[in-house]
Amino acid sequence: MTYTVGVTGGIGSGKSTVANLFAELGIVIVDADVIAREVVAPGEPVLDAIGAYFGPEVIAADGSLNRALMRERIFENTAYRHWLEALLHPLIRERMLVECQNARSAYCLLVVPLLVENRLTDLCDRVLVVDASAEVQIARSVRRDNSNAAQIKAIMATQASREQRLNAADDVLDNNDRDLTQIKAAVLQLHKQYLELSGA
Repeated sequence: MTYTVGVTGGIGSGKSTVANLFAELGIVIVDADVIAREVVAPGEPVLDAIGAYFGPEVIAADGSLNRALMRERIFENTAYRHWLEALLHPLIRERMLVECQNARSAYCLLVVPLLVENRLTDLCDRVLVVDASAEVQIARSVRRDNSNAAQIKAIMATQASREQRLNAADDVLDNNDRDLTQIKAAVLQLHKQYLELSGA
């Protein structure tokens, strides 16, 4: 198994920016969000099960999942959310493990927004938390997703608290008011540390 660094952080913390900087250094990125989209792609058997449970209207005309409608449904009804998680999480976990095993870099990054919430820290040799204050998270997410603060706060309420994430961290990358040059320097420092830890 490739030495695996789990990367997590709340919405708008800058996980993707950090992961992309590691990718530029030649590190394989295994992204849970990408895998989550792949397992419900048109033609995947899971999609039929979702359509059968939620009704045909959750499948768009092009055969893809109607994400906006699904998001509405599972936010309104926790039973729906639990059903969907029970279906998807084992598949996503399995694919993440396979991709980490097949990674051809000194170590790999496993980027999981809900790493702490879904108790996936046991899949990692080390946990890196990209940290930002709630105010920074809200401001960034509103800008990026063209949404409003109330929506972002509702999403944040479903995620682990900042304290819970920091308690699970081996390493913390502070991403509050730093520019890209500073973040790059922090990533480079961590990269050197992970190369040593992985025995590369």
